[in-house]
Amino acid sequence: MPIISNANHDFSNLSLSDDSSLDRIFTEIPETETIKGVYYKRAQLIRRPQDLLSVDHAALAVINVGGNRYTFPWTTLEQFPLTRLGRLRLCRSYEEIVQVCDDYDEAAREFFFDRSPSAFRVILNFLAAGKLRLLREMCALSLSDELAYWGVEMAYMERCCKRKMYTRMEEATEHERKEEERRRSKAQVFACLSVIMVVVTVVSLCISTMPDLREEEDRGECSQKCYHMFIVETVCVAWFSLEFLLRFLQARSKLAFARGPLNIIDAMAILPYYVSLLMEDEDEGSSSQHERPGGGKGYLDKLGLVLRIMRALRILYVMRLARHSLGLQTLGLTVRRSMREFGLLLLFLCVAVTLFSPLVHLAESELTPGAHDFSSIPASYWWAIISMTTVGYGDMVPRSLPGQVVALSSILSGILIMAFPATSIFHMFSRSYQELKQEHDRAFKEEERAAAEAAAMAAGDGLQEGEDGFPPSGNFYYSPNLTQESLTLLEPSKENQHTLPAGAF
Repeated sequence: MPIISNANHDFSNLSLSDDSSLDRIFTEIPETETIKGVYYKRAQLIRRPQDLLSVDHAALAVINVGGNRYTFPWTTLEQFPLTRLGRLRLCRSYEEIVQVCDDYDEAAREFFFDRSPSAFRVILNFLAAGKLRLLREMCALSLSDELAYWGVEMAYMERCCKRKMYTRMEEATEHERKEEERRRSKAQVFACLSVIMVVVTVVSLCISTMPDLREEEDRGECSQKCYHMFIVETVCVAWFSLEFLLRFLQARSKLAFARGPLNIIDAMAILPYYVSLLMEDEDEGSSSQHERPGGGKGYLDKLGLVLRIMRALRILYVMRLARHSLGLQTLGLTVRRSMREFGLLLLFLCVAVTLFSPLVHLAESELTPGAHDFSSIPASYWWAIISMTTVGYGDMVPRSLPGQVVALSSILSGILIMAFPATSIFHMFSRSYQELKQEHDRAFKEEERAAAEAAAMAAGDGLQEGEDGFPPSGNFYYSPNLTQESLTLLEPSKENQHTLPAGAF
């Protein structure tokens, strides 16, 4: 059936290929007629809206891509069953149609696709003449994404265009790999510095509790060693404060950031330093005035105690290691998910302690005169807890035979009670570790994809200026080790094989 054409598309001037097969198509057509043969007119661009009224929808499919209307004979789409357009023939309901295209006008029987019209010209040329070519004005990433969307295999691309595209993608892949290595190295350096700062802070906290430094602090003196410890603490707190501020500024939701458990711990570890500075200033002022509400020296002693407690909170910096350790993150997630099991464990311990404490008190205090360790039932709670958890400090030991029988029973009961929820907690830890590991891998892949898209935008801008900087597609991965021999193995799929009539060429 002849199809009226009002558009002759010659892609040879836009393609990287110098194949002149398309030129023969137009030269063989009589100049007096605009009627093309059915073997050539396999796709047509509708330029005027009134031309849409004369379309035979039983024989032609009307496709709207980015505002441009095209008509395709259904017989043409039959030859490409694996493409997105070919799948339209198999749709029998509106629900099936909208799963293939973006929208469908039932009255006009028009299929809508919200895709790039310029990229669709490559698909149009492929369906019309069987030539898949890389246009100079297109980015390789955009083209590969469009080919993946429309279901057209890269193997159909002309050999010269394919070689050019693979070459550019290999260059972009190598550039992205080097950029990713630099980015990961910077992140690793930052993480190492953060861990080093945590270790230095913990070590300085431990050194500050040495007797000689404590004596200097009690006398109100500050030697050279004390001054150096203060400098180290100041540097570490400055680093943590800067990191906390940067993470707060980069957070999308400030409220969610403030509610984060690790962020709360960071704030509790950082704030004591600044509070202690203010309290030291107040301490100096009170020493000069010698009068404060609450009574002179007693007030200063209380102030010094609060100051030491605030400084001891620096140990919370250890929790920052959870940001860089998958194992610590897994531990926290396991504890949060196993609250029910821990609650059952606590309930079992409370019941057992309540049972064995009166028994050991009765056996030691009532049946054995002169025993002072188990003077009351509340005093026996400590012994019951230590015994059931199999710690056994030895500060309270039953001497009588009945007391030893009670102790043996409590120890055996404690072993069984601790073993009941341990299996469930272990399995929860294993599942949490696998989930976190998969989440980290997924986040890493998303970062790689974002970096690839950023490189693609830069490469696309450079391509318009004639630069060779195509990034790899997110749907197609091209190995940097592709050789000329491997390119020859890329042939069209047999399931999507098309046979164009000889009259088309």
